[in-house]
Amino acid sequence: MPDPDASLPAEGLPPDIPSDGSTPVPAARTATVVLATTDAAGLRGQGGTLLDRLTAQLSGLPTGDVHVVTRSGDVIRAPGGAYMIGSEGSGGLADDLRRVAGVARTATGPVAVLAGNLVAHTEALALLLERPGRDTGALVTRGDGTPPVRIDRGLVSAAGTSLHDVEGPNGAFHGAFQVGADDVRTLAATAETLADLAEAGGLGTTDGAEAGELLLSGLLRSGVAVRAVGLGRLRCDRVTTQEEANAALRRLSEVDESEARLDAAIKSDDGFFATFFVSSWSGHVVRVAALLGLRPNAVTGVSVGLAVLAAVWFSAGTRPALVTGAVLVYLSFVLDCVDGQLARYTRLFSPLGAWLDATFDRVKEYVVYLGLALGYQGEGIWPLTVGALILQTLRHTVDFSYVGARADAERAGHAWAGAAGSPAARSDVAVAAEGPRRRGRDPYGPVATPAEPPVPPAPPASQVPQEPPARRGNAVVRLSHRLEQDSLTRWLKKIIVLPIGERMALIAVTAALFDARVTFLALLGWGCVAMLYTLSGRVARSMSR
Repeated sequence: MPDPDASLPAEGLPPDIPSDGSTPVPAARTATVVLATTDAAGLRGQGGTLLDRLTAQLSGLPTGDVHVVTRSGDVIRAPGGAYMIGSEGSGGLADDLRRVAGVARTATGPVAVLAGNLVAHTEALALLLERPGRDTGALVTRGDGTPPVRIDRGLVSAAGTSLHDVEGPNGAFHGAFQVGADDVRTLAATAETLADLAEAGGLGTTDGAEAGELLLSGLLRSGVAVRAVGLGRLRCDRVTTQEEANAALRRLSEVDESEARLDAAIKSDDGFFATFFVSSWSGHVVRVAALLGLRPNAVTGVSVGLAVLAAVWFSAGTRPALVTGAVLVYLSFVLDCVDGQLARYTRLFSPLGAWLDATFDRVKEYVVYLGLALGYQGEGIWPLTVGALILQTLRHTVDFSYVGARADAERAGHAWAGAAGSPAARSDVAVAAEGPRRRGRDPYGPVATPAEPPVPPAPPASQVPQEPPARRGNAVVRLSHRLEQDSLTRWLKKIIVLPIGERMALIAVTAALFDARVTFLALLGWGCVAMLYTLSGRVARSMSR
């Protein structure tokens, strides 16, 4: 059944973390707010308190100002210049939230919010704060845990607090999230709305310990897309006692951060061929390339060179030449994976690198087509060659237009939902609670800002029937979600869309065992099936609610 999300990202688009160029991405540094409003932030860590340790870690990352919110008026000074917001400590949850809003209102780039009682690997924080896309994301892990979240297709779709439950939770939030520059105004509006609620008693007895969870939940209800940033083997734990802090610090020492960083650089949810026939061993190549000081763009260049050599061998047309060309195609694809993995491992990236990676993927593929056609000894090969080239170009065009249309629609939706940047303009944002606080009762419903006419409150969530994730959307979308739950059907969905890994494998195997005619017929047949599958899935998703 078609995957409404097309299963894999468009190949011609820049990867999640693009390849490197010699110049880092120019962007405003992330302003960080550390919510050290509980006694746990003062627990002893390594060479000081947990708060001292955390601010020192942040000073070694590419962040800007580090704003510390505490209940006291003490000014926190760290190597990176961390400081209190204001001359006095925060007076409570509402004050905490207003200080977050103040930072967001004046920020020129992303804003990160971290709990002050985190015991984390520096690499874990870097996964969030050094993301080249600088988008909105949260540190999460899959499985049971608190506070609970629901993760769908790489995004956090719901986040819980003590005020309400999450339907179908499958992960846990680890107390750190970053809001991209495009969503910072929404963060400010969400924080201000929640602060008003706290002052009005709408959040019950909730204290500053849950400020981060409240903000994350409010952002999601405001329509902000929050990427789920997995920790892998890295640790990021929130602690409340000295015993927990000591145990968390011991667990940090049990993990080799360098190895964990390499694991995180290799995509765990790539295509079938890339996952099992490349990523299973390409980490060794990444490590060697890093030791040699190679930049990802250089690896991209070598990958292009191997593809050109493969085309030259294919053009000879003999069986040994076809086999040699097939091996070179495989090695070219390996390096095509390695350049992105190296970029993630070294955190060196640039817009130039993203453009080169996307452009040369097409160049390599089409050069190989040309070599196969030149080496074929029979007749009628050129119509097949042109047909395969047109089909693949059309597929890439559809990918670009679909992803661009979705991005435009999301931007338009956010602008419509809150043109003034206030989450109160949406009907699904955190607002005043009705009745007493209790588990399962959602305190969120519509409320008007002072500039808007009053809006009647919606009934509490406990009185509003909600569909589980597997029952949302039309029949095709629901079936797609069910198929995602099984590993076999999930991999089959990835294979059927014929991503670049499968295409390179198809070219290599058919060229080595048969000839160019068989290769192009296979590309045309499978490519048409893949295009129909993808288009039907996208149409179904567009029509789903």
